[in-house]
Amino acid sequence: MKPRTILPVLAAVALLAGACGGNTQASTSVNGSQTVEVAANTADAHPVSLTVPAVAEIRAQLPKKVLDRGKLVIGVGALPSGFPPLSYVGTDQRTLTGAEPDLGRLVAAVLGLEPDVQNASWQNLFVRLQSGQFDTGFSNITVTEQRKQQGFDFAAYREDNLGFETNRANAWTFAGNYEVLAGKTVAVDSGTNQEKILREWQRKLTAEGKKLDVRNFADKNSTYLALASGRIDAYFAPNPSIAYHAAQTAKTPNPTRSAGTYSGAGAQLQGLIAATTKKDNGLVKPVAAAIDYLIQHGQYAKWLAAYGLDNEAVKKAEVNPPGLPLSDS
Repeated sequence: MKPRTILPVLAAVALLAGACGGNTQASTSVNGSQTVEVAANTADAHPVSLTVPAVAEIRAQLPKKVLDRGKLVIGVGALPSGFPPLSYVGTDQRTLTGAEPDLGRLVAAVLGLEPDVQNASWQNLFVRLQSGQFDTGFSNITVTEQRKQQGFDFAAYREDNLGFETNRANAWTFAGNYEVLAGKTVAVDSGTNQEKILREWQRKLTAEGKKLDVRNFADKNSTYLALASGRIDAYFAPNPSIAYHAAQTAKTPNPTRSAGTYSGAGAQLQGLIAATTKKDNGLVKPVAAAIDYLIQHGQYAKWLAAYGLDNEAVKKAEVNPPGLPLSDS
């Protein structure tokens, strides 16, 4: 699932000007450990400096050509305008920052490799993974059965969730039970996966003699104005976008919050976001092991917290877990 948030024009120009994301947020010490500045160059996150050692037994699993190169080439599909808080140009108007490239840098540190973060368009990201130009993709890529058939392997690191954003003063919460939407007015972006889900809930409630008013607005500014004024009760959107906007509004007269999440894959399957590699290129298992190391040693939780994505945590980096079915891909 790819969020559709648009950055200001200046940031978009900066992204277009530099396809390479830059790696100034990672530095190597004399003992081989790397320090990654997570959420550096951000205005609406919580920066944290994380030091990660190279782990010899995981590094030993790497293909020889990657070891000889000494770099992990990390692909991000954030051109032309990025999608905060996951991948976007930072406040320095130069460095690619966000949760996705930062996790790529942390994984490279565990593997004892220099992170080489490179930016591309969403479509070109997969082409460059297949061609071997990128070793792995960290770009909010949902695990799908279709992508497996297209020749990709996955190491899952985050739940793929949608969520409801409400005003902080509103005590309403959503825990997966569509019934609590009865009598509510909810905004959703047209033509999205979340609209498909919300419309299905609307049909169920109608069949039960209850009402759910679904609104579509021309742009996010209009949606947020409707939320702040109370014309809608909630906004149903990708969970990372909600976390980002809630952070932006935290010190304003109209702060918002997350009121609950729902799997982007629907009720039958928890959608997952994963590091993506070319099938059988020998990288998916060491990448998964590196993510597991970060989970077990606490850096993973601090990385999520920096971007307000604590509610998308996984307990383990599954390799090629069940993905979105072919019928829904």
